[in-house]
Amino acid sequence: MRDPRSLYELNADVEVPLGLPLVAGLTGFADAGSAVAQTTAYLLTNLDSEVVATFDADELLDYRARRPVILFESDHLTDYRPPRLSLDLARDELGQPFLLLTGFEPDFQWERFGAAVLQLIERFEVASTTWINSIPMPVPHTRPIGVTVSGNRTDLIEAMSVWRPTTQVPANALHLVEYRLQTLGHPTTGFVLLVPHYLSDAEFPSAAVTALEAVSASTGRIFPTDSLREQGREFTARIDEQVAENGELAKLVHTLEERHDDYMEGTTLRSPLTDEDGELPSADEIGAELEKFLARRRNRDAEEG
Repeated sequence: MRDPRSLYELNADVEVPLGLPLVAGLTGFADAGSAVAQTTAYLLTNLDSEVVATFDADELLDYRARRPVILFESDHLTDYRPPRLSLDLARDELGQPFLLLTGFEPDFQWERFGAAVLQLIERFEVASTTWINSIPMPVPHTRPIGVTVSGNRTDLIEAMSVWRPTTQVPANALHLVEYRLQTLGHPTTGFVLLVPHYLSDAEFPSAAVTALEAVSASTGRIFPTDSLREQGREFTARIDEQVAENGELAKLVHTLEERHDDYMEGTTLRSPLTDEDGELPSADEIGAELEKFLARRRNRDAEEG
């Protein structure tokens, strides 16, 4: 195998703190509800970020299978946007830094790409790796989006994984990265969102919200989601209107609701937002915890300063 280092180019102008969490989401084979595409676009658009490393698309992408779009304007071509696969240094809503790997899923050289990602993880002494994916499932849109959690962080698996099958699945490039990281004992988590199958071809904003919540649980980073949540409410309202006007669709959703509720009654999963008694914290308790967090952060920043 050729040196994985030649697959990417580092940006020497960006100084990356060591020991940050890495968040990854690549678009490719499966992205039900456009969860990955929406989430990564939302992060890159709404957070401050700098490119740390850029991967060579000519080495990794099959342009004939996923042709880039170019604009034909009257009589000439403009606005060519080459495919992008990069590692960025981003900061969350509280200014906390993390690494963000986004772009297209490689069509070629998975082993070499995986080795390159592992090189970058070692170079920057990454503390943990979290990645997101989404698949279509026979679940209703009227219930919270569930996740299947993989990796070696048992706390997240026990707290959040609603479906734990033993089955063969078509792999993607980040499956390979997770598999390699597990053999090294590196803390790694994969979140697979279970998106209603009848919405898998749509842009389902609530799926992106669930993805961001999962990443927050894994990394401790805080993301602005107000606009996504509002989009999700509007999208769900339109779906509810269509369901109300279509008897067959209403019957389907009702059947999915019954199956979902029966399944969830049999699970011992406890929401990570509740206490041991299953009670949600009050607004005052949430505010007090946030004050504690910010105080710790100010003290830490003062000590580092």
